[in-house]
Amino acid sequence: MNNTIFENAVRTIISEIGEEPNREGLLKTPERVAKAYAAMTEGYFQDPSQVLGDALFESQSSQMVLARDIGFYSLCEHHLMPFFGLANLAYIPNGKVVGLSKIPRMIDIFARRLQIQERLTEQIAEAFMETIKPKGVAVLITARHLCMEMRGVQKQGAVTTTSALRGAFLKDIKTREEFMSIVGSAPKERF
Repeated sequence: MNNTIFENAVRTIISEIGEEPNREGLLKTPERVAKAYAAMTEGYFQDPSQVLGDALFESQSSQMVLARDIGFYSLCEHHLMPFFGLANLAYIPNGKVVGLSKIPRMIDIFARRLQIQERLTEQIAEAFMETIKPKGVAVLITARHLCMEMRGVQKQGAVTTTSALRGAFLKDIKTREEFMSIVGSAPKERF
C-alpha cells in the first residue's frame, strides 16, 4: 500500500465531510488510518494453505475436532465498515490433524480482507478442505455488521449467521446435528 496516496485520500475525505484536516486533533489521522487499514487488510499478503500446511500431524483420530467461538473482525466490502463475530470450525480427521492455533490464524487471514460474511464462511471451509483433506468440515459464523447497525436499517445488535458444510457434515445428518448441537450450547455471548 502506498501510504502517501492513502494518507492524501484520507485528508480529502476529512475535507469532504466538512472538517479541517489541519486542525490539531486530525493532523496525524491520515497516518493512523493508513496504518489501521494496513493491519485490517493484511490477509491479502498471507497464504492460508501455508499456515495450515505448516502444522499437520499424523493421527488415528476419527472423531470430530471443534474449535469454537473464535473471535474475528473484518471489513464489509460494500461500506468499508467493520463486522465482527465468532467463528466455529469442526472437522473429522482423515489421518492428519492440524495444530489448533492454526485454525484461528487461517480464519484471520480471510477475515482481514474486504469481505462479505457469506464468502468468508465459504473461503474458510474450502481452504480447510483443500489443505487438510479431512473427511468433512463445518464452519458456522455469527456476526454483527456495523453497516447495518450504524446506517441503513439501524438495527443495533442484529446478528447474521452463515454456514458452510463439506463432506461428512453435508452428507451425514447425525454428524451435522452433533456439530450444530455443540455449537448451539453455551459459552458465547462475547459480542
